[in-house]
Amino acid sequence: MNQLDALKSLTTVVADTGNFRQLAQYTPRDATTNPTLILKAVQQPEYAPLLAETVAAHRTAPLAGIVDEVLVRFGLEILRVVPGRVSTEVDARLSFDTAATVARARHLMALYEKAGIGRDRVLIKIAATWEGIQAARALEREGIHCNLTLLFAFCQAVACGDAGVTLISPFVGRIYDWHKKAAGPAWDEAARSGANDPGVLSVTRIWRYYKRFDVATEVMGASFRNVGQITALAGCDLLTISPELLATLQASEAPLARALDLAEARAAELHAVTYNEAGFRFALNDDAMATEKLAEGIRAFAVDAAKLDQLIEAQREGQRP
Repeated sequence: MNQLDALKSLTTVVADTGNFRQLAQYTPRDATTNPTLILKAVQQPEYAPLLAETVAAHRTAPLAGIVDEVLVRFGLEILRVVPGRVSTEVDARLSFDTAATVARARHLMALYEKAGIGRDRVLIKIAATWEGIQAARALEREGIHCNLTLLFAFCQAVACGDAGVTLISPFVGRIYDWHKKAAGPAWDEAARSGANDPGVLSVTRIWRYYKRFDVATEVMGASFRNVGQITALAGCDLLTISPELLATLQASEAPLARALDLAEARAAELHAVTYNEAGFRFALNDDAMATEKLAEGIRAFAVDAAKLDQLIEAQREGQRP
């Protein structure tokens, strides 16, 4: 059995890509996208007809509406390949606007439903700011399920659980990146790998807390830099993995064992916590890594969202009679 198949026996494997033509060979259950992945995909020649066709069909719509049509078109193509769910992200530029996030999420979901896709097959991705979490709270009450992303801090995870969010995506690799950079020459890669990787430790803490207190929110580790981070989280609810790392796992027959133990987590001596807005903001502010990586992630996704806007606008202008 290769490592990918072994991992699938312990964890739900999700593909982290907008390139739906790569998906079939890895047979993931779900797939996730983000603005960067969609931007990368639409610039590839094989996806040019899909972009042109979608823009042409909605050329007179507002730009934001055309963007949503493109995002959902990719989501629909992904759902032809995976049997489970696709995650489609709300514009990161709305990360601090609860009402606008709710409105955009509703629009995305309406487009999926118009195409015959039920709400059980779509997760709306939202940045795990306080405003984003409150938007997700409202959306979950409407039956629109959410995936809270750009999650780096324990307080973000606790607030998401309290809000009844369906799924969270704590970022392993970006946490690792921050700690490695902060340590500089003192960084010891061997000592901070596997179960001791700072990103792995963060996800493990969240997963154990959720299991100890029966929080229904699913934990999906994300943003991996190497296979060791993935295997150290075998047993997590879900793991979303790039095609490159899926290929590495598929090519390896090295042993893979369960890393996260459910019985151990449920027996752990932990204290339940909760956060109001002020407490959340202070806890996030008190975590330099999480504060920096959340802001950096929102900025990066916003830049790519703007680039996607420009690409679609140029496509629309080129199609004008």
